[in-house]
Amino acid sequence: MVNFRRWARHLFMPPWAWRRAFPQATLDAIEAAVGDSEMRHGGEIRFAIENSLAPALAWRGMSGRERAIEVFSQLRVWDTEHNSGVLVYLLLADHDIEIVADRGIAARVEASAWEAVAQAMEAAFRQGEYRRGALAGIEQIGALLAAHFPLSGDSSPSGDNPDELANRPVIV
Repeated sequence: MVNFRRWARHLFMPPWAWRRAFPQATLDAIEAAVGDSEMRHGGEIRFAIENSLAPALAWRGMSGRERAIEVFSQLRVWDTEHNSGVLVYLLLADHDIEIVADRGIAARVEASAWEAVAQAMEAAFRQGEYRRGALAGIEQIGALLAAHFPLSGDSSPSGDNPDELANRPVIV
């Protein structure tokens, strides 16, 4: 059954709406936080922001989780040497945050840990604190990755821990 309110919300979401929540300075801060975080663990973090789904996808009832998995694939977050990619996906029209971890990390970190990070980010976003929520989420993800996917003793950013995915948030 089609949820007409959700469909209309996606249909009428202005294409520039993401800029209110994520201005250039916030995108720069997210990029820096991802880069800093990746220096402390063997994982790769990718941050994606999407205003709304295409009306046809919203009409068919595509969930934020389903779309996050598509974006995970499109951005090739799975394409890391150790299957260590994590996607943070924001669907602004639904106020939804999904965290998708590649199989190398998903085998070590329970889904409930990712859900706790998403809930903390959502709480900050509800207060209009997008920058704080995003940076806190990246910090929490970094802590999980450092605990479950640590660097080996001789790893370095230019050696055994290459930066395999772009750190810059992507607007889908």
